[in-house]
Amino acid sequence: MLLSFAVSSLRSRAKSVLLTFLSLLISISVLLSVEHIRLQAEASFNRTVSGVDLIVGAPSGQMNLMLYSIFRMGSPTNNVEYDSFEMLENNEQVSWAIPIALGDSHHGYRVLGTNQTYFDQYKYGNKQHLAFADGEPFKGIFDTVIGAEVAKKLGYKVGDKIVIAHGTGAVSFTNHDQSPFNITGILAPTGTPVDKTVHVSLAGIEAMHLAPSQLKDILANPDDFSNPLVQPDSVTAVLLGLKSKFATFTLQRALNNYEDDRLMAILPGVAMAELWKMMGTVENILRVISVLILVSSLFGLSTMLLASMQQREKEIAVLRILGAGAGVVFLLILTEALVIAVSASVVSLGLVTSIFAGAKGWLASEYGLFLSANVFNTHSAMVIGAVVVATLITSLLPAIDAYRSAIHSRL
Repeated sequence: MLLSFAVSSLRSRAKSVLLTFLSLLISISVLLSVEHIRLQAEASFNRTVSGVDLIVGAPSGQMNLMLYSIFRMGSPTNNVEYDSFEMLENNEQVSWAIPIALGDSHHGYRVLGTNQTYFDQYKYGNKQHLAFADGEPFKGIFDTVIGAEVAKKLGYKVGDKIVIAHGTGAVSFTNHDQSPFNITGILAPTGTPVDKTVHVSLAGIEAMHLAPSQLKDILANPDDFSNPLVQPDSVTAVLLGLKSKFATFTLQRALNNYEDDRLMAILPGVAMAELWKMMGTVENILRVISVLILVSSLFGLSTMLLASMQQREKEIAVLRILGAGAGVVFLLILTEALVIAVSASVVSLGLVTSIFAGAKGWLASEYGLFLSANVFNTHSAMVIGAVVVATLITSLLPAIDAYRSAIHSRL
């Protein structure tokens, strides 16, 4: 009865109610979108690499090691000797070891030297293996596999040749023009830094840095990986997968105390949690902005209800004659506010879901953001609950005003 009367009352003031509804709809949609993107970004961030138990590099701090080995950001301070990589590869506790060699680029995209183990064992997301959208892994010294974004942005396809530049900047004065690489494969999109990486073999990294006279011999036989000239003497970092998770801390301690080379082993999960914690400030700023927008809209709702009080004096007096107490009038105002807020929340959920469902493909292809369209989760329920509570609080003032008017109302 009270609900139907509240709906009828709102219909009689359709224009002002519609504007208030739209204001709330926008603010709640922004709040839900920010919260959904934040949660999805955190999940995507934590899915950048999966199944790696230890990351080994030269001592430079776990954040720096994580940034350049996984996110291709920053620069390593030193390298790990190739003998150390072989020691790790042959360790009885290690299931697989992926070498990583950095230091070059192609049009600003990082070039990563590695071996076949990278394509066999590297996983992201929910332990998903890398997949090829086209082509196959590199076989020759001057073959390369490029990420999905590199292929799309630069318009490359399998069979094209690219020239790698020395250094990691977008612009370089030293290009390895004498040793162009042939694209043999393009990886499927992953939504991770892999999409922005140019992959070559470790031998390829060594070969393109050779003197022209030595490079000539390698170019003459580009499939000879046994040539001493292309044997690596160091790598930038090593990703390790262990046979048993219980050996993680034991091996980490042993590597940190390794005497034949300066090594540092870190747990990727711990480093990523620490890195995400540093980004908490941006998260909080987005939340504060969203909450301020919502509060502004709720005050608009309260103002609309207050402004209508004078126009509703006769309506309240009629209610009193019909036997409605002052408390009923008080509840009627709160019900009207809740009807607007709950309606705006429900429409917001549908609107945000539709937007994310429609833009899902575009966000993935343009920005590498793999967002789920499903916003119906515990956090959304908490946001809607907070909106309802805030609506009740901000509606108390017009409700109390209506309550007092009801007590003193006369026909």
